[in-house]
Amino acid sequence: MGDWKEVCTEDELAPGDFRTVWLDDIEVAVINSNGKIHAIENICTHDGGELTGGSIEGCEIECPRHGARFDIRTGEALTPPAYEPVRTYRVKIEAAHVYVSAED
Repeated sequence: MGDWKEVCTEDELAPGDFRTVWLDDIEVAVINSNGKIHAIENICTHDGGELTGGSIEGCEIECPRHGARFDIRTGEALTPPAYEPVRTYRVKIEAAHVYVSAED
């Protein structure tokens, strides 16, 4: 099993909220989408801006700079101007703590 990094407790991540964590040199957004926690790279593939700070609705996050939308579950780019997906990361919850890993 890969290396896991603790992000926060489940109670600290309410639906619609996010936390960011660094995995080596990559900033990862850990997002609670309707009670399910997902992790994606915190970079818009359109222009390299941060995704956090944009609106989170259901399973989508909107880039605050140019409005590109991404599926939080899969990383898929849903609307222009982004066409490339963002990377997703593994998440686990253990003893009410949220962890994320870059390992497959």
